Amino acid sequence: MNNIKSRFSIKDLENLTGIKAHTIRIWEKRYNLLEPKRTDTNIRYYDLASFQKLLNVSYLNNNGYKISKIATIEAQKIPQLVREIATETNMESHAINAFKLSMLNFDQALFYKTYESLLKEKTFQDIFYDIFIPFLTEIGLLWQTDTITPAHEHFISTLIRQKILISTEKIQSKQIHKSEKTFVLYLPDNEIHELGLLFLNHEIVRHGYRSIFLGPSVPIDSLLELKSYYEEIVFVSYFTIKPEKENLLSYLNAFHDLLLKTPNTNFWVLGQMLSTIDKDQFPKNISSFSSIKTLTKEL
Repeated sequence: MNNIKSRFSIKDLENLTGIKAHTIRIWEKRYNLLEPKRTDTNIRYYDLASFQKLLNVSYLNNNGYKISKIATIEAQKIPQLVREIATETNMESHAINAFKLSMLNFDQALFYKTYESLLKEKTFQDIFYDIFIPFLTEIGLLWQTDTITPAHEHFISTLIRQKILISTEKIQSKQIHKSEKTFVLYLPDNEIHELGLLFLNHEIVRHGYRSIFLGPSVPIDSLLELKSYYEEIVFVSYFTIKPEKENLLSYLNAFHDLLLKTPNTNFWVLGQMLSTIDKDQFPKNISSFSSIKTLTKEL
C-alpha cells in the first residue's frame, strides 16, 4: 500500500521535527543517536523508529537536557523519561508529537489515549485552540512538502472531526436557545476543508445559539430556502482554498445580491483566501474575521 510512508529522508525528518538536517547529521555522527538505513541502491533513509526517537530526543533537548547527556541514556528508557517530563511540563508539544506518531502509524489507539489524557487536564475548547489548531497548521505544511500523504491527512482529520462532533452533541443535548438569531454554516462549491467550520459550529452552539450546519460544497442559491424559515440569519463560511482569489469578490457580491438585501441577514467569513483581497471592497453586511477566536468573541 503506497499510502503508508515508512521511509523518511533527512529532509522529511527536518519537516516533521523542526530540527535542521545539519543538526540531525551532527547528532548522528557525534553521538550515534540515529542509525540511518540504506536502500538496495545505497540511498540513506530513516525508518519510523528513527523518527520516533528523534521526536523524543528533540523533546528532551527542548526541556533542558543536553544532547551529550541524552546520548548516554539507554534507548528504551528515553520514551519513559519523555512521558515523565510531559506530565510535569510542556504537555502541548508532547501531545502534538504523539498525534504526529499516531498519524504516521495510522494508530487510532494512540490518538484516543493522547486525547483522553488531555481531557483530564483541559476543556475541549483548550485542546482545540492549544493543540489541534497548531497541529493542523503543521499538517498543512507537511502535506505541501510531500512529507505525508493525503491518506495521513484524511486519517487524522477524521479522528479530530469525530471529537468535535461528540463534544457538539453533548452540548446540543442540553441546549436551550438564548436568542432568535440562527447561524447557517456552509462551505462554498469545491471547498472541502470543514474542520474549522465544524469547530465554529461547536462554539456557536456552546454560546446558546441555534446553528444549522450544512457542510461542504453548498451552492449559494440553495441557501435561499432557509430565509423562509428564520427571521434573523447569520450565514457563516470558511474560505481555505475556494473561491479562488480572482473570483472571490464576485462571489461575495453575488452572495450579497441574492441573500443580504433583506433586513436581519448577515454574512460572516473567515479563512486564508480572504487575505488576498482588500476588506474595504466588501459589500454591505459582510464581515470578515482573522481567526476562529476573533469570530467566537463576536458571539
